Amino acid sequence: MTASRPLRSHQSTLRTLVAAMARGEAAAVTDILAAVTPGGGKSLLPVIAAAELIAAGRVERVVWVVPRDSLRLQAEEAFADPAWRSALGHGLGVRAADNEPDPCRGLSGYVTTYQAVAAAPALHLAEARAHATLLVVDEVHHLPVPGSTRSAEGAEEEAEAGAWSRAMLPLMRAARLRLFLSGTLERADGRRILGLPYHPASPGRAPEIDIDAPGLAVIGYSRAQALAERAVLPVSFGALDGEASWLEGGQVADRARVGPHRLAGGLRVTTRPALFTALRTGFARELLSESFHATRRIRARRRAECGLPAGEPARGLGKLLVVAPDQASARRYCETLQGWMPGAQAERDVRMATSSMQDAHAALAAFRLLPEPAVLVTVAMAYEGLDAPEVAVVAALTHIRSRPWLEQMLARATRVDPHAGAYADQQALVFHPDDPLFARFREDLETEQGSASRPRAKPVVTALTPEPVRWRDEAPPGITPLESNALGLRYAMLRPRPPEPSEAAPAAPPPPEPPSRMERMLRQRITAQIAAQAVEDEASWRAPRGGNLAHRYNAVLKRVTGKERAAMTLAELEAALAWLERNRLSDHAHLLDGDARYAWSVRQRRGRWQPGPQASG
Repeated sequence: MTASRPLRSHQSTLRTLVAAMARGEAAAVTDILAAVTPGGGKSLLPVIAAAELIAAGRVERVVWVVPRDSLRLQAEEAFADPAWRSALGHGLGVRAADNEPDPCRGLSGYVTTYQAVAAAPALHLAEARAHATLLVVDEVHHLPVPGSTRSAEGAEEEAEAGAWSRAMLPLMRAARLRLFLSGTLERADGRRILGLPYHPASPGRAPEIDIDAPGLAVIGYSRAQALAERAVLPVSFGALDGEASWLEGGQVADRARVGPHRLAGGLRVTTRPALFTALRTGFARELLSESFHATRRIRARRRAECGLPAGEPARGLGKLLVVAPDQASARRYCETLQGWMPGAQAERDVRMATSSMQDAHAALAAFRLLPEPAVLVTVAMAYEGLDAPEVAVVAALTHIRSRPWLEQMLARATRVDPHAGAYADQQALVFHPDDPLFARFREDLETEQGSASRPRAKPVVTALTPEPVRWRDEAPPGITPLESNALGLRYAMLRPRPPEPSEAAPAAPPPPEPPSRMERMLRQRITAQIAAQAVEDEASWRAPRGGNLAHRYNAVLKRVTGKERAAMTLAELEAALAWLERNRLSDHAHLLDGDARYAWSVRQRRGRWQPGPQASG
């Protein structure tokens, strides 16, 4: 094991467990539940398990299911990380797969999403039945036991979450081994989580996981453990108090002005409308400004420490994540941030990623993997599972006060950045409205220091406790925001850290290219090679001009390789590119002689491009 990449205690525990399973000493274990505090490094656990169990022949492949498409690339990177390949001694690779045949393409497994499994359950079930599978169920709390919803609000979410659960249940049963991952072993709606064993229900008690159930092994890793092992950073909170005013009432003529009411110390009946108003008016701009300037100070200090000139892109300077309450607010926040920068810098440094944007996943990838952009504005896409260690500041401009949700958001800033110097010089900074709901969340986190494998009993809702379900994006009934302003900012550290000797962090290797990206790059290079040969052959009269020579050469390559490029494995794509670099497609054009299928495709193309009767005159 290299000194620069040590295993954490939960990772070592899992490695010991799967090694025992590989030797047949823990043959009774069929399910592993890893309850890891958000940001504690659970993405390495599937790599550890697969490396041991595939090498021992206990399983043939790994299938990793994640809740969102943006997390598939991170799963690929976990297997491709060269430092962990060396440390764990594995050569496994997985690819981000869509619902196409042969999702592994010759690799050791694939990564897919709950949505994809729900869209094509038969495909994934057939794969699990045909191969001894280690099924990794990531963020398993997204899967409720279906059919237990009674409220109208819960019925709305049942359509998606219930579809996921119904598709995943047969897959879980078909898998040889299951690894459940979560940083939050409870659901805001109080429902049980699919695939986990529970104690019999008791009146007045929240569902409690049976950690002693037969066949189940539980691995826990709390925030306190993660802090002690320096796996996560300590957090400082910047709590901004303010006051807000709004209109309230059903009819326009009957609406009355309410407020100003304080965020901190306000009554429960005014907390929700005051927060709703504050996040959409002047208070939000003030909190955004505090977060923006704190990020600038961090980046300026780190530049000075590294001797970097202003404007030079570099990793490890620190980034800002802004979590907005809705998409309209996210757009306003983005425009505000860009207005505080020169034009070219604004275009380069600020990105927005919301579910309605076509390039949202590209924006997330750039924010994670490149020195710039340095600011990302989102609503919910990036709150859970986003592996962006350079995030140093979070602007928590969100109305949600569910503890699991807030813990996940907080964890975006607590990851240790290998590019940012010594651990002792790093710290997460979270700016948030100073309302009693957030204050209670902080108090609970300080007291308990992270998640446990036994969920907490559901508290009675009061003015100081979170509501049992998320607040929605829509306004509270009859509320029209008017104005708000900030009153005062106070800082507090979640958990003081003891003084530690300074230690320089080694430079991290460049991020590896995941298989799906390499496949796309190879296909693009093959397309470019074919187009180049077609242009060269037409120019030198090796082939007759006119028609679509590139289409003909595509068909020639397909006859040579015996396979469409979309269905090729990485090795096959590399072989096809190597063949193209050594051969001319014109020398193999005879392979299309008498090919009725190719002739039909040519006629179809000509038919599509023939001018109509009116155009011919």
